[in-house]
Amino acid sequence: MKEGLSDFIRHRKEDFQDYLGGGMLAKAIGGALGVYLLLSVILGFWWSSEPEITDVVQYSHEQAELMQHQPVPGFATTATMIYLMETLMDKSGGYISNDIFPPGLWLDNITNWEYGVLVQVRDLARVFRKELSRSQSQSVEDKDLTIAEPQFHFDNSSWALPASESEYRRGVKAARSYLARLSDPQQPDAQFYARADNLRSWLSEVENRLGSLSRRLSESVGRQQLDLGLAGDASA
Repeated sequence: MKEGLSDFIRHRKEDFQDYLGGGMLAKAIGGALGVYLLLSVILGFWWSSEPEITDVVQYSHEQAELMQHQPVPGFATTATMIYLMETLMDKSGGYISNDIFPPGLWLDNITNWEYGVLVQVRDLARVFRKELSRSQSQSVEDKDLTIAEPQFHFDNSSWALPASESEYRRGVKAARSYLARLSDPQQPDAQFYARADNLRSWLSEVENRLGSLSRRLSESVGRQQLDLGLAGDASA
């Protein structure tokens, strides 16, 4: 029969006290450890919930009002990229993929979710830098996107010196600078080229990601396949 949460914490507390002996110090440390484990479990349930989905169009309009600028082509796409990264770091529990202590250390579903969001932002930032912000392959890269894109590709599990969050926030700051210049008619150096070939480049990135995920999901489930390589061959 499975032991309950209170029984699990009590048993771990008793094991710790047996290890250190039965003195007051051992009881105090054991009690503190029990409280820490209990709080970690509660926080783990809270931190494992995904953030609510927001209306990115409304969010982009709010950002435009804060900047006192009018939304322009590319504004909503850029604002969405920023929103995803800020949500990643400011949700309940913050960014936990690089945590080295419980409860973040124990959580796997939300860390996989974080990595999925990060991969999509990385793909979008790469297309922004290479395609969407440039008129042609020989044109100069945007000065802010050359900072944002590498920052979003920083190691997602770095705990300190530097921490992943600090590097990602630097990327968000650069993306916000690009967004401000893009929507400011006085700064025409920031561009967003809403062309079909640029959209195709991003959709190609998404297609490759979906194809890889589909293959991995298929391989995780056992299934039988027929070899149709010799279909229709009379001598097969």
